[in-house]
Amino acid sequence: MTLEELTAWLKSQGEPGFRAKQIFRWIYRGVTSFDEMTDLSKSLREKLKETCFLTVPKVARKQVSQLDGTIKYLWELRDGNCIETVLMRYKHGNTVCVSSQVGCRMGCAFCASTLAGKVRNLTPAEMVDQVLFTQLDSRAPISNIVLMGIGEPLDNYDTVMKFLTLVNHPEGLNIGMRHISLSTCGLVDQIDKLAQRGLQLTLSVSLHAPDDETRSKIMPVNRAVGVEQLIDTCRRYFETTGRRISYEYAMIDGVNDSDRQADLLAGLLKGMPGHVNLIPLNDVEESPLKPSRRVAAFQKRLESHGVTVTVRRRLGSDIDASCGQLRRKAMGEQARERKGGPRAAGRKEDVP
Repeated sequence: MTLEELTAWLKSQGEPGFRAKQIFRWIYRGVTSFDEMTDLSKSLREKLKETCFLTVPKVARKQVSQLDGTIKYLWELRDGNCIETVLMRYKHGNTVCVSSQVGCRMGCAFCASTLAGKVRNLTPAEMVDQVLFTQLDSRAPISNIVLMGIGEPLDNYDTVMKFLTLVNHPEGLNIGMRHISLSTCGLVDQIDKLAQRGLQLTLSVSLHAPDDETRSKIMPVNRAVGVEQLIDTCRRYFETTGRRISYEYAMIDGVNDSDRQADLLAGLLKGMPGHVNLIPLNDVEESPLKPSRRVAAFQKRLESHGVTVTVRRRLGSDIDASCGQLRRKAMGEQARERKGGPRAAGRKEDVP
């Protein structure tokens, strides 16, 4: 609940509205039971137990990188489904990458998150919990959020909008919109809806190819919405919000990393503020797509056209870094256990 919803609900229960702020603050301290809310009357705590519940995820697995301190969590939800969250440490602060769905239906060929399809949408509480309990477990204060975990955020639009309201609230986690990035594979209608909200977040568009032939092969969403329409939507977004867009580009060997494709990409973005973020591809076992060996050359080619380019720093390379890999591994082990087969040996980085 938002603070306003909680206030209205308490009043409907015959309770004073000011209690809402007390409860709201307790929730964002990470309490796991109503009994911990010690400044509430016992009768109100009992009423909360009878009528409400707190969502508290369990750590199913936790991997800690010995190289850079990146932490990857596999959270088990109330219904037994699992999602991933990653804590990344930078000089400017700690960033948490959160999931928006259990699984994903977008079908991008280079992503492990989509291999088993979409199971369900997350709730706003389940999204907030990833930030809150990652912060509590790691003892690392979170200053930035990226919605780039499992799922397509704009495919769970209403939930994501409420999540943004909750994490931005000054009585809660109080994380500013300018410290939040939302990644989409290109749902153009939802991008237009987002633009009308005028939020000061950063929109990251997973482009990954500059032409329809290539993009349709690796991203099924492009078969319904071509590159030209997507770029037109991005242009409208910038004109409406004044916020420049980050274009994500996973570098795939022999697929999207030629000089010709760099030239096409530069032509697409000509005259539109934004930057390209080149992503060294994580190797997904089930995928035939492999990391490009031309990242530096591709970057240089784009820069020769005046395009602003960054290369994403690789974090957690000694753990299951690619989005969806840890969940996929856990699902595979569960399937083998149901069949009576041996459980895969745990990695030395796994923390029970």
